[in-house]
Amino acid sequence: MCPDDVGRCFRDRESAVKKKIEPNSQEVVLGSGEMIVSKTDLTGRITYANRTFMRIANFAERDLLGVQHNIVRHPDMPRGVYRFMWETLKSGQEFFGLVKNMTADGAYYWVFANVTPDLDASGRAMGYFSVRRPPPADAVRAVVPLYEAMLRAEREAGAANAPDASMALLHKTIEDLNTTYDKFVLGLYKG
Repeated sequence: MCPDDVGRCFRDRESAVKKKIEPNSQEVVLGSGEMIVSKTDLTGRITYANRTFMRIANFAERDLLGVQHNIVRHPDMPRGVYRFMWETLKSGQEFFGLVKNMTADGAYYWVFANVTPDLDASGRAMGYFSVRRPPPADAVRAVVPLYEAMLRAEREAGAANAPDASMALLHKTIEDLNTTYDKFVLGLYKG
């Protein structure tokens, strides 16, 4: 237990858990009727995780509550997607996206994520509410090449500029398709 510095305790626990996880090629599949639900505070710390989230991600509740949601971030996910997500949420809009996550034992699972600001009675954001559903296999196949290109852009740009570089590539791709991000992602989800 960490009675003096709870924040540091959570950061130390997150760091220890993430260092132990090595990605592998084992896929966990979310059932067709299943939904992963979680809530976070404004900084992305998990305040609620449903049983489906715990089962699919293979984390106990005590290992999720109070830690950053990025504990399930798979290294195959471009940082630019998360930069775009945070910009979208902080502007008060909801975010849709196809996301590859990692379980506590290194397996991966794909989800179609919908993240929305959780507002108080006066309309101020108190945190974020996320519902993740199984994505169509065609949607995953369609987005993988884009994410791979975004990851290449991140490596070429270096760590400090990686999120901006891959987000710029995402914006250019959407612009070249003559659509909006939401229409692009929702189109992938609907097939």
